[in-house]
Amino acid sequence: MDSQEKALEMGTQEELTPVVEESAEAKVVEEPAAATEEVAAAEKPEAVEPAAAEEVAAAEEPERKVYNSKKEILDRIKEIAHGDEPLQKEEIDYLKTVFYKLHIAERDAQFKAYTENGGDPATYQITPDPDEEAFKAEMGIIKEKRAQLFKEQEAEKAENLKKKLAIIEKIKSMVTSPEEANKSYQTFKALQQEWKEIKNVPAEKANELWRNYQLYVEQFYDLLKLNSEAREYDFKKNLEIKTKLCESAERLADEPDVISAFHQLQKLHQEYRETGPVSKELREDIWARFKAASTVINKRHQQHFEQLRAKEEDNLARKTALCEKVEAIAAAESKGSADWEKRTKEIIDIQAEWKTIGFAPQKMNVKIFERFRAACDDFFAKKAEYFKTMKDNFKENAEKKRALIEKAKALQDSTEWKSTSDKLIALQKEWKTIGMVPKKLGDQLWEEFLGACNKFFEARNAAGAGQRSEEHQNLAKKRDIISQLKAAAEEAGEGLQEKVQKLVEEYQAIGHVPFKEKDKLYEEYHAVLDNLYKDLNISVAKRRLSKFKDNIKQVAERGGDALDNERARLMRQYETIKQEVQTYENNLGFLNASSKKGNSLIDEMNRKVQKLKDDMNLVREKIKAIDAENREKE
Repeated sequence: MDSQEKALEMGTQEELTPVVEESAEAKVVEEPAAATEEVAAAEKPEAVEPAAAEEVAAAEEPERKVYNSKKEILDRIKEIAHGDEPLQKEEIDYLKTVFYKLHIAERDAQFKAYTENGGDPATYQITPDPDEEAFKAEMGIIKEKRAQLFKEQEAEKAENLKKKLAIIEKIKSMVTSPEEANKSYQTFKALQQEWKEIKNVPAEKANELWRNYQLYVEQFYDLLKLNSEAREYDFKKNLEIKTKLCESAERLADEPDVISAFHQLQKLHQEYRETGPVSKELREDIWARFKAASTVINKRHQQHFEQLRAKEEDNLARKTALCEKVEAIAAAESKGSADWEKRTKEIIDIQAEWKTIGFAPQKMNVKIFERFRAACDDFFAKKAEYFKTMKDNFKENAEKKRALIEKAKALQDSTEWKSTSDKLIALQKEWKTIGMVPKKLGDQLWEEFLGACNKFFEARNAAGAGQRSEEHQNLAKKRDIISQLKAAAEEAGEGLQEKVQKLVEEYQAIGHVPFKEKDKLYEEYHAVLDNLYKDLNISVAKRRLSKFKDNIKQVAERGGDALDNERARLMRQYETIKQEVQTYENNLGFLNASSKKGNSLIDEMNRKVQKLKDDMNLVREKIKAIDAENREKE
C-alpha cells in the first residue's frame, strides 16, 4: 500500500477542511474553495485550518472608496440592488456602516443646533429622513436578491452533487482489470475533465465525495497499463504544474495582505487537487514542499485572527465600561436643571468616545450596542419627563405670580398708607414662596410686580415727607415732657400725682415720632414713669390708709351693720383685683419677648400688675383696720 492509500485510511488528518459558508440570511459570499473538492491523482492536499466565512469577511480590510455623503452611498446601493453585478458582502456591510455613521452624525448636528438656538431638549422631535427610508428599501431588495441567489446556489450544488456521484459510479465501473482500464483510458480522461468543470457541491458532502473520487481514480491508475513513455510524459507534465503551484504558494509568504494570501492559497489548493499524479518516488517530496508553504500562510492567517479577536475583546471591555457609566448616570438622582444639563454633557461625551471604539466580537457587537442605546434612551426619557413636569410647574407658578401682580396693581393707587403697606409686604412675602419660572418670563413678571409696589411706596413716601417733619417736632415735645417728669421725680409734696398725670396726658396726646427714635424714647419715658409711680404708690397708699382709719370711726358711730357692709365691699374689691392680677400673669406667660415690641408690651403689663398688687395690699390693710375697730368695740 503506497502513501496515497495510507492517507485515505488516516481519514481527515491531511484533508483540506472546507470553509463554512454563511447562510442566506447572513450574507451572500463567494463559494468556499473547498466546496468543489477535486482529486489530485496521487497526492492529498494539506489540511487548511478552518475559518468561518464571517471572520474572513470581517477581517478583510481592502482599500475602499471614501463616501462623503449619504446620496453617494444611496446611488451605489441602487446600482447594486438593480444591477447584475455579484453581491459582495464586504462592500454592502461597508456601505451600511458608513451610511449610518453619516446619518447619526447629521441627526446629532440637528439636535445640537436646536439646543444651541434655545430649544427645549425635552420637546425635540426627530424628523423622518427620506434618505434613510430609501436606503432601507434598497437594502430590502438586496436582501431578497441574496435569498434568491442562495436558493439558486443550493439547487445548483445539489445538482452538481448528483453529477459528481454519477462520475464516481462510472469510474468505479471501469476499475475491473488492467485490460479494461487501458481500453477506457480516453473515457476516464473525459470523465476527469467533466469532474473539473463541475464546481460547487454542498459543503457537508465535499470531503466524503472527494475521498471516494480519489480512491477510485487511484485504483484506476494502479490498474492502468500505459506504455512507459505516455505514463512518464503524464507524470512529468503534472510535476511541472505542481512545482509552479509550490512556487506560487511560497511567494505568498511575502504578500502583505494576510487575508488575500489566504484566499489565493485556497485557489492554489484547488488547482493542486485537480492536477494529476506524479511519479511515486516524487509524490511525498512535492506534497511536503506544497504543505510547508501552506503552513506558513495558515500560521500568519491564524495569528491575524488572534490579534483581531484580542482587539475586539478589548473593544468589548471598553464598550461595556461605557455602558456601565451611562447606566450609573441614568440611575443617579438629578435634583435640578443644572444636574440634568451636566449629566447630558457627560452622556454626549461618552457617546463621542463610543464612536472612536472599533467593533466588538460579532456575536456581542449588536447586543452591546443595544445595551448602550437602551441606557442612553433611559436617561433621555427621564430627562424629558423631568422637563415636562418642570414646564407644568413653571406654568402653574407663572399663573400664581400673575395673580399677585393683579392684586398689587389693585392696591398701587391706594392712599391708606398703613394697611396697604402691610398688604403689599404680605404679597411680597408670598411672592418669595412661589417656585421658579423661566428666567426671561420671571424677569418680566418681577418687573411688573415691582413696578406696582414701587408706585404705591413712592406715593406714600411723597405723602409722608411733611409727616416726617412733624414727627421730629413731636420728638422734641416728648423729650421736653420727659425732662419735666425727671424734674418732678426730685420734688415732693402735695400735687405731685396730679402734676405727673397731667404730663402723662400731654405726652400721650403728642403724635408719632421718627421710627428710629421710637424705641429709645419709649424706654427713657417709661423708666422715668416707673420710678415716679413707685414712689407715688407708696406715699398715696399711706395717705389713703391713714385717711381711711380716720373715717372708719365715723362709720362705726353710725351703728348697725355699717362696718360689716364696708368690710364686705372691700372683700369683693379685693377678690376682683386678685382675679385681675391672675389674668394679667397668665397672659404674660403666653407673650413672646423676642422682639422689641413684644418686650415693651411685657414691661407695660408688669407695671399694671405691680399697681394692682399695690392696690390689693391697700385693700387688705383697710380690711385689717376694720377688723381692729370691731375688736375695740367688743
